[in-house]
Amino acid sequence: MPFEVGDVVEGTVLNITDFGAFIQLPEGKTGLVHISEVANTYVKDIREHLKEHDKVKVKILSMDANGRISLSIKKALPKKNNNNKERDPKDFVWQSNRNYNTNSSFEERLLKFLKDSDERQQQLRKNFDSKRRNTGYRRSNGY
Repeated sequence: MPFEVGDVVEGTVLNITDFGAFIQLPEGKTGLVHISEVANTYVKDIREHLKEHDKVKVKILSMDANGRISLSIKKALPKKNNNNKERDPKDFVWQSNRNYNTNSSFEERLLKFLKDSDERQQQLRKNFDSKRRNTGYRRSNGY
């Protein structure tokens, strides 16, 4: 059974390197899962996620003329069922500890954001200036 880009197949982890893992696919072919394609979160050490001889499902991302196969574990994971609804734009809005009332107008929220931003900027400047004053060269013994 030949593979095509986009297929999800099961393979076995053959070898793990610092940059990814080599996966043995059916029919004896081997592909590479780059470290960035192992999980949906940042992966610092791939060995925390995979071990040799693990069985994994992978999605075939690309195949080149030289026989190299690029794979992804995270894209082979089942997608969350969101009932085909579009994501709420509020999911993408930067969240902070401050409460921006979503029932207020855009202008009111913008003014509140700018005021909060100015307050934070003033506090950062104040902290920075106090640190600059305290780290200067100090004379001792009158020299």
